[in-house]
Amino acid sequence: MSQDPAPPATPMKLPFTLQSDESILVFCRRHIVYLVTRLTGIGAAGILPIVAVLWLAAKTFGLDGTGGKVVLALVLLWAIYWGVRGYFAWFRYQNDIWVVTNQRIVDSVRRHWFHHRLASADLIDIEDMNVVKEGLFATAFNYGDVRCQTAGEVPNFILAGIPNPTSVLAVVDAARDAARRELSRPGGLN
Repeated sequence: MSQDPAPPATPMKLPFTLQSDESILVFCRRHIVYLVTRLTGIGAAGILPIVAVLWLAAKTFGLDGTGGKVVLALVLLWAIYWGVRGYFAWFRYQNDIWVVTNQRIVDSVRRHWFHHRLASADLIDIEDMNVVKEGLFATAFNYGDVRCQTAGEVPNFILAGIPNPTSVLAVVDAARDAARRELSRPGGLN
């Protein structure tokens, strides 16, 4: 049930440009359980009321007359609304990514087509890190949060709901130590 972080090969174009001497160490997004539970909730919220309303309308006054057409129109609007919510849950899952390079951590969030938030923190600015796994699913499927406290302008980076957070923390920790050693060696500051 353990899932390692994704290999450095990215399945999509990155929403930022890598620097010339920068390489990707970890590319990750939320665990698939996040998406499945979200879509299941959206599906239930969309489908169960439709079934109940159609059943009640069919028993009460039927679906053939004007009342039935109004009910069907409202049901269609309800289904479209929840379908759009499902699409944007999938869209956000696909576009919320975290990338750890040999120089920085990048957090890219897109809630919808007209929103994009991109934050970056240098590895040498990371002060403290911890892993938080809460709940039955997080324990069973080995996902959780990696929380990084930074000295930079963005005080906290949270890689939320990622697969195998302990492994990701180890990669970030090793890369941070390597970046600090590089900075402290003679000629490290260019």
